[in-house]
Amino acid sequence: MHQEEQPLSGGNVSAGVVRVGDTVRRPAGPWTPAVHALLTHLHEAGFRAAPRPLGIDEQGREVLTFVPGEVIWPDRFALVEPRQQLVRVARLVRDFHDAVEDFTPPADARWQVLIPAEGADIIAHQDLAPWNLVVAGEDEWAFIDWDTAAPGSRLWDVAYAMRGFVPLSAHPDWQRSDAADRLRVFADAYGLDEAERRALVPLLGRRTRAMHDFLRDQSARGNQPWTTLWEQGHGEAWRGDAEYIERREDQWRRALLSG
Repeated sequence: MHQEEQPLSGGNVSAGVVRVGDTVRRPAGPWTPAVHALLTHLHEAGFRAAPRPLGIDEQGREVLTFVPGEVIWPDRFALVEPRQQLVRVARLVRDFHDAVEDFTPPADARWQVLIPAEGADIIAHQDLAPWNLVVAGEDEWAFIDWDTAAPGSRLWDVAYAMRGFVPLSAHPDWQRSDAADRLRVFADAYGLDEAERRALVPLLGRRTRAMHDFLRDQSARGNQPWTTLWEQGHGEAWRGDAEYIERREDQWRRALLSG
């Protein structure tokens, strides 16, 4: 007896993603074997805050364990506003980076590289953001949507995560007067050393602006779903955030390096 397929929405790229029982089925691509190898390694290394791969179904879709809970963006973002919860996010990112450090990709690994990263010391998630954090109770937090994992760096992932979880935003609904303090909290909880903090400051703006440039370029080529996102104003939002971050580099530097 076939179980009913329930379309899963949320996020900006969810076409074809369905839940079947305790599994998620989603379109596979040339990158899927490498991503499944990554997820298998993470679980074998003891990192449980990610779905587990279960192979390919009869329709050629990848099969993953369903991660119960709710994505925190935007309606449940208050869950990561308390300082101790922001600390938890930063440590979750650090746990992933430590677990992936000794991962050896398959010899024939192919990755879905949307935005070329600066550095390639790990296989980075590339989209560690509130829209990919699922929370179910106090003890079950997990990152989803690993299909764009690709070579990158710890700081590349951290800069992107900080933009989303602090957040570092020009939007009046999300701009925070305590952004610099929360940036420091995240850096401390992750365990960045002084050299990494100095390198991070200019990277915050570059990583954010890279999203704007990606959407602009994809829209110019008519590629979906990026063209629709560009037309909906996502590119303008990323550009505004990049400018907000770049104008305040001295503030971020003081917060990260003081004391």
